[in-house]
Amino acid sequence: MPHWALRLDVAIFYLVNVRLASPQFDVIMPFLTDIDNWRLVIALGLLALLILGGKKGRICALLLIVTITLTDQTSSSLIKPLVERARPCSALPGVRLLVGCSGAFSFPSSHATNLFGAASLLSRFYPALWPIFFTIATMVAYSRTYAGVHYPSDVLGGALLGVLCAWLVTASTRPLVSRILRQG
Repeated sequence: MPHWALRLDVAIFYLVNVRLASPQFDVIMPFLTDIDNWRLVIALGLLALLILGGKKGRICALLLIVTITLTDQTSSSLIKPLVERARPCSALPGVRLLVGCSGAFSFPSSHATNLFGAASLLSRFYPALWPIFFTIATMVAYSRTYAGVHYPSDVLGGALLGVLCAWLVTASTRPLVSRILRQG
């Protein structure tokens, strides 16, 4: 990363993590960033797709699992070990750390990768709900910088990677999905 881009990334990090801090966000953001707080929502969403969503919902649930597997493995097992970027909570002074500082690498944010991948795929099947899907993804992604565990570029890179992975899944399965859905 060019020096000027790194300086900008750090400046935006401190803006979000320190300057925009508030007592209300200090409660909300750790809650949003903790995957354990989303497990019930995720489970109920998948059950709703499988049980209430008909054929389209079952296909969406299956492709959602494929997408999340692709996003998570690409982010955590491929890119993070190649880039080896330390988290801001490990590399910068004066970070307001609101959650634990993982020893895992920082770029890209797997939270952002997974959530933007899911939001993109869900939006393909349920386009009227795209504002909800992307609002949730954006809030959780923002919470990663606010909580002190990711740089803004980690989140942006993760968001772009998630959208790309979802596009690859939908593009590669489009003919098959169209044929299945046309069969009634």
